Amino acid sequence: MSNTIGRLYRVTSFGESHGRCVGVVVDGCPAGHRLDLEHVQAELDRRRPGQSSVSTPRREDDKVEVLSGVFNGVTTGAPVCMLVWNRDVDSTRYEELRWTPRPGHADYTAEKRYGGHQDYRGGGRFSGRITAGYVMAGALAKQVLAATHGIEVLGYTSQIGSTAAPDVPLDQVRENTERNPVRCPDPEAAREMERNILKARDEGDSLGGAVKCVVLNVPPGVGQPVFDTLEGDLAKALFGVPAVKAVEFGAGTALASMRGSESNDPYRIVGGRVETASNNMGGVLGGVSTGALIELTVTFKPTPSVSKPEKTVDLKTLKETTITIEGRHDPCIVPRAVPVVESVAAMVILDHMMQRGRVRQVLGE
Repeated sequence: MSNTIGRLYRVTSFGESHGRCVGVVVDGCPAGHRLDLEHVQAELDRRRPGQSSVSTPRREDDKVEVLSGVFNGVTTGAPVCMLVWNRDVDSTRYEELRWTPRPGHADYTAEKRYGGHQDYRGGGRFSGRITAGYVMAGALAKQVLAATHGIEVLGYTSQIGSTAAPDVPLDQVRENTERNPVRCPDPEAAREMERNILKARDEGDSLGGAVKCVVLNVPPGVGQPVFDTLEGDLAKALFGVPAVKAVEFGAGTALASMRGSESNDPYRIVGGRVETASNNMGGVLGGVSTGALIELTVTFKPTPSVSKPEKTVDLKTLKETTITIEGRHDPCIVPRAVPVVESVAAMVILDHMMQRGRVRQVLGE
């Protein structure tokens, strides 16, 4: 597996869903940053299972432990290792499903890729559980970005099932997103989303949706054309989040129905600075930041674990069969994915800021 991403801010993910722990090693975090561990824990708490009726009933404390790279509360420049322990684990059902791959999961592809040596319990390395590590690395990246350039990363649920939230001002995103279990800043849409998730859950089914993420105050000129573009690296990292099936920037697929005169973002001078009057391009042109909001939307498939009978095959007998999945699963993973999307975006932005020389490897020099 390729478990490391980034060039200067290098993040290595480790652990499995039902293993002893999940965590991350961050190599290249600038020295001299005073780590706010309470902030890291708060970010983990946003992703933690068992938060509400719209998430999995699995209970994990997810208390972050820092094993290295921090001395007297300050990053040293050495690798920062952070982890959380897996406590509430029940692997019984996964033993029963060992040879009948679950539709929509990576069971079959993992079997073919690793020859049966993979940890199949709870999805192993392919489980959303591993994103706890992403959140820890992203929380650290958020702190460095905010401290050095005032960069802010905001995410929220923009769609669940057929219910899409209207665009809202950023102040409303900041104020309302954490006030409801689906993390949608529009109260009316949030109520409808919650009802739809609970209905799907009660019917033994699940829903997909989308997370919108904006990054404020990234200066223009950040990105490494032509293959290591800002968009490309963001998309690659986000596709490393389990269940992500699409990543769009700005107007995204809606650009296909526009004319150039509609899609182009006109330039203007505001307060002596170059700005764009619109942001159909999502703050990136030629793979390089424009100085506008970096705006992206990430689409998640419905949770593949549903309690309805599903057709599959028995890999031992090579005969078709039917399975019913039991266990503790999110009827919709989108609300818990919001801090994950933010974290991955922050990791990539910091890495590119360091490549551009905007963030030094020793802070305060």
